[in-house]
Amino acid sequence: MLPVHLDRSLPTPLPAQLAAAVRALVTDGTLTTGDRLPSSRALATDLGVARAVVEQAYDQLLAEAWVETRRGAGTFVASGEALPAAAPVARPATHEPRYVQLDAGTPWIDPRHLAGWRRAWREVSAARPPRGYPDPRGVPELREALAERLGRTRGLTVGPDEILVTAGTTDGLRQLLGVLDPGAVLVEDPGYRAAVETVRAAGRVVVDHPANAAVTSLDGCAAAYVTPAHQHPLGRVMPAADRLALLGAARAADAVVLEDDYDSEFRYDVAPVPALAALDRSRVAYLGTTAKSVSPGLRLGWLVAPPALHERLVRRRTITHDTPPWPTQRALLTLLRDGWADKVVRTARRVYAERAPRVAAALSPHAELAGPLAGMYSTWLTDASAATAARAAARAAGFDMPLLAQYCRTARLSGLVVGFGGVTDTELDQALRVVADALARGGPDGA
Repeated sequence: MLPVHLDRSLPTPLPAQLAAAVRALVTDGTLTTGDRLPSSRALATDLGVARAVVEQAYDQLLAEAWVETRRGAGTFVASGEALPAAAPVARPATHEPRYVQLDAGTPWIDPRHLAGWRRAWREVSAARPPRGYPDPRGVPELREALAERLGRTRGLTVGPDEILVTAGTTDGLRQLLGVLDPGAVLVEDPGYRAAVETVRAAGRVVVDHPANAAVTSLDGCAAAYVTPAHQHPLGRVMPAADRLALLGAARAADAVVLEDDYDSEFRYDVAPVPALAALDRSRVAYLGTTAKSVSPGLRLGWLVAPPALHERLVRRRTITHDTPPWPTQRALLTLLRDGWADKVVRTARRVYAERAPRVAAALSPHAELAGPLAGMYSTWLTDASAATAARAAARAAGFDMPLLAQYCRTARLSGLVVGFGGVTDTELDQALRVVADALARGGPDGA
């Protein structure tokens, strides 16, 4: 009899349990090459199962070449070299506690709008999917809706065939890096951490550039990655003179400007700032995302590239099928057509416009605001010890927020990045009291 135990309470089928048990007996050396296994009838009787259970398990093991059959003799172990003991998997001793996140990327989605979200997915379930791989540029109707939206909200006049649907900003950035000419990439410092990692993962050198300084040279660079409408994370709007200087530097170096327009919908101090791409479509690749306006979990975005790069991207995507899933594209189409996305943006903008002054009132006595109030977060400059102490106090109270230093590479800035999109009003007020009290005390010793 084999030393095997089958558990009917498990979701794993009995034949699969038996096959796994025999494999384990072979790999630990209990069974070796040439050992004869019990007949299916005898083993079924021993285990108290139907004979078909054993036959299915033996058939699976035979297909995997763990066993072999000999006519008139039975079933035998085909390969029985014991495997060396595997090293134990290191596991963390404790689990990281779950915090309410006051980060820079989680938007406010009004619960009252969830009905529209559900309706979009019902429409997806009733729609007919494409017969093969979808259009490498993205669902045509979605690109039409995005073209209309970009013209209406960002002053960017484009046709549907000029848009590529992506799986978010970093996906679009990754695809662009794959078709750019060789060279380094200038990135604002402090800046978007995911962009930095994406550039490095592409095997390109990251050139740090002070976030609030004009870019006057791109010598040796293939591209410059910038967030001109709302610098991430300092919040500055790139002035007109700096925009023209950047475009001039890109032309002189034959480089491309990668514009990440991640939350331009959420200006509430002035009208939305026009996209940099509107000034020079031949030199700027425009990246947009649903992460701040619809849902981070949807993982969708769009890319408008200069014509030469656009053609390279389409050719590559035709081969690699590197496009977002059709169901999520189809859902976004419904959300745009129904006006749901516009409604969510309007609601969130009102919420952010109300919350931003509350954050400023609580923190301005103790820290310096890094940029204008806009979007779903604000950044506050203070000394490193005070920032660290404030974050520690917040975490002790069940909240978490990033330190400004986490966005810096060579820049020497310290402070807090305080998001107010992914929390309730009550949670925000509680967190602000804790942080303000900690900042008022100063560093860890109350200095």
